[in-house]
Formats: sequence, C-alpha cells, structure tokens
Amino acid sequence: MLIPVGRRHITESHLLSRRRFVADALAASCGALAAPSLMAAPESNRTSTASALISLSAVDAVRMLRNGDMNAESYATALLGRCAAGQSLNAFITLRPELVLEGAHECDRSRRAGAKLGPLHGLPIAIKDSVNTRDLPTTAGTPALRHFQPREDSPLVRALRDAGAIVLGKTNLHELSYGYTSNNHAFGAIHNPYDPTRIPGGSSGGTAVSIAYRMAALGVAEDTEGSIRVPAALCGITGFRPTTGRYPTRGCVPISPLFDQVGPHARTVADLALFDAVVTGDPIAPSVQSLKGVRLGVIRKFWYTGLDPEVERVTETALERLRRAGVELIEGELPELPRLIALITDPVQNHDVKPSITRYLAEYQAGVTFEELLAQASPDVRRIIEPAITATGKDFVSDAQYQEVVNVHLPALRAMYKDYFARSGVAAIVFPATMLPAPTIGEEDMEVVVAGRRMALDDAMSRNIAPGSTAGLPGLVLPAGLSSNGLPVALEFDGSAGADRKILELGLKLESVLGKLPPP
Repeated sequence: MLIPVGRRHITESHLLSRRRFVADALAASCGALAAPSLMAAPESNRTSTASALISLSAVDAVRMLRNGDMNAESYATALLGRCAAGQSLNAFITLRPELVLEGAHECDRSRRAGAKLGPLHGLPIAIKDSVNTRDLPTTAGTPALRHFQPREDSPLVRALRDAGAIVLGKTNLHELSYGYTSNNHAFGAIHNPYDPTRIPGGSSGGTAVSIAYRMAALGVAEDTEGSIRVPAALCGITGFRPTTGRYPTRGCVPISPLFDQVGPHARTVADLALFDAVVTGDPIAPSVQSLKGVRLGVIRKFWYTGLDPEVERVTETALERLRRAGVELIEGELPELPRLIALITDPVQNHDVKPSITRYLAEYQAGVTFEELLAQASPDVRRIIEPAITATGKDFVSDAQYQEVVNVHLPALRAMYKDYFARSGVAAIVFPATMLPAPTIGEEDMEVVVAGRRMALDDAMSRNIAPGSTAGLPGLVLPAGLSSNGLPVALEFDGSAGADRKILELGLKLESVLGKLPPP
C-alpha cells in the first residue's frame, strides 16, 4: 500500500527497507567497482569512492561505463546513496531504488554479453515529473494526478532509454509548472542545496537540485518561461533551453505549444552537448579554439537595469573575465522589446493553458478533467490560473486577441531578434539570468526589494528570462560566481533561432573562462 511520508508517498516496503537497501547495495557495488579488498578498507575510503562516483560528469561516467572501468550498479548505487543523503532537499516525488538497480544490472549484463552500447549506456537521468514515464507516475506536482500512470514514455524519455539511459526518478517541481519558487504546496517545498532556507528556482527545481547536489549528472527539465534557466541559475549549474521545437514535447504536461520546450540540466556544457547529440542526432563539434574576437551583445537598458547589487557585482566581474579572454562586448539597444514581451508572453500562456492541459488529459487518459484538476490544485496555483480561464477574469484573453498576438506581435518579436543578430554580428546576447539571487522559501507571496525597489518575486525572476523563450531562442545558462553570502549567480547567453550547436560549442569555451562553482 501507499503511505504518506512528509507530503510524499513511497511504498511501505520502501519505507522499512530503504536505508538498509541503499547501504547494502552501496557496499556490494563498491566492492565490484574497485577491488575485492575494498570492503575491508576503512569507512573513509569507501566514502571517498562514492564521492568520486557522484562527482563524475555525464560524459566521464558514460565513458567509464562503456569501457568497463566501472559497472552500472556501482554508479547507480552511489547516486542512490546521495539521493538518500539529500532527502531533506525534497528533490524527488517518486524514487524507486529497486527499479534503478534492475536497470543498471541489465546494462551490466548487456556490456558483458558484448551487446552494442548506446551513447548514454548505464547513465541514470533525473526526469521532471511533468514528463511521461511508463513505469513511474507523472504527477505534474498536483494532487489530481498523484496516481496518474501513463501507458508509455514520452518520445524524449524513449529516446534517452534507447540510448542506454536509466530513469533515476521523477523530480519535484512547482505545481503544474506554474511558478518560479518550487514551493510545492502539495508535495512539499524543494530546498536550494546552497542554502536550504532558500528556493531553488522553478519550475524545474527538483531536477536542478538533483544535479547540483550530485544525485545525478544529467537531468530533464522543461521551460515555458524560464523553468529550465531560473533553477539552473539559482542552483549554480548549467541549463540549456533549445530553440523551441528542437526536442519533442509530446507526452509532457503543457502550458502553451508556442513556448513549451524540454531541455537538460547538467554541471558541464559538454554534458548538455551530449544530451543534445543524443536527442537530435547532431554530432558534437569541438569548441571554438579561442574567444578572441567573439562578439557578445549587451543590452543594458533592458537586462541590466535595477539589478540586485550582488548580481550586478558578480555579472560585471564575469564580463571583465570574458573581456580579458578576448571577447568583444557590443553595446546595443532593443527599444521595442519591453512592449512586445508585455503583449505576447503572458497573454499566450493565459489563453493556451486550459485547452492545452485539457488535450493532454484526454490524450493520455489521465482520468480527470481540467475542471477537476484545477479544483484539487493548491490555492496559490488556482489564484494564477482562474483569472486567465474565466471570461470575466482580469487575465482572460479572447480568441480574437490571441490571433492578433500570434499573427502580428509574435512575428514582430522574432523579426526584431533576427534583424538584431544580423546587424550586430554577435554570437549571443549575454545578461544576468535573474535580477536577484535565491530568496527565502515563502517569500513568493510577498513583494521583494531589488536595488531599493519593491516588486513581485515573479517579475524579478522572469524579467530577464522571458524574452528568449517567448521568441523561441536557444538559451544557455552558466554559473558566473557566488554572492557575498554564498548564493549562485548566473549569466545567460541567448543565440539566434536555430543556432543551438553554435551556442553549445561557444559555451564550452565560455565555461572554461568563467569557471565552476564549488559544490554546495
């Protein structure tokens, strides 16, 4: 049976045996990894071995797994041990260790048998719990879908499994992906590993936390208006939202087909590029040899105004490092950007959310209607959605208004960006991903003060991140540094539509200059 633990649900047998299971499996697999004498080694040596495993990048882990330098059960068990150690962060809604180890065992059997190994052979991947999986529920973080079990994987998950990946578990998120805090009132708040009193960002907070805390090397997130990039920024990891439509989004709980896009979280750009290569079939190209002469656009009148002082300090320091590496920062303006974003971003989502979710619930036979789902949703989510779907609501968008947005304003935004990239010759636009570092959990119901100005938290999180996803551009988030109180600050690099591989290739070199953050 299922019994509640906190606000999560695990089977009774899991509750009784999970700690013993993980400990025994870790001990056994560490012996298989290194040497028969390892289990006689001091506890500190075994801890060191597990620490080394969980710190591997996805690229390094897959290389070792494919070469037989470690076995999949060893690696999976080390990650499961880390998941258990970080359980208080509440990164996962569903985690079933026995399924993970069964998958790892099969990967090891296939390698021993000489089978052809996929590019993600034996790699456990964390999946946002809004992406369909055939063997784990897909809750979207909302009560009405708590027990919804899709019959098949989403195309994206199927592609990852076909490449040899193992589903590690389903990660917690802001309910229905409708928020930036991941303070989920149904399944519990997710905690930032750099400071558990603070938010991890949203909506894909659980995936970001799992990567930052070394529970996984690679994860699947989803982004309609910042849900990949905000958590990546606040948790000190890399995140990539591709050009809209680059990866398949069928079988994912939607908000708007115009903006929705799945994408990866990782700790290195090389891991993001590996994910992209697996999903698209595009080969991984080497990084540019030098940043000398690379042009990056800086639009100060939009992205750099009103920033938290610590975000401003870290951003300017990072830009100076890029300058010293040879980057040319090209100052420019996009005067129409604020007006177009106001006309497009929220109206599209407000119009699309009800018909999009209604279609999803029917197509995948979730067993509930949209009205039933919303009635059971947490009050904070209902307060956002109800005014958008009620004809007299303040956020309601009629079909006629929507057609004007889609046929007039959205093409104008895309044309503006296309013209800017052509005129400026920049490889990407660079800007701070969010206006402030991670605020405390619970602050989402209040205004926050940013550089002396009071504003809604959602605005502080979304202002910089919204234009790229609204226009459908590829956006790469890289850690830029830590604030004075140890919180991650990030830069985003938005490229022109379709320039995904160029942005990832550039990101490899940018990452080498910006450096990496210390682990939480």
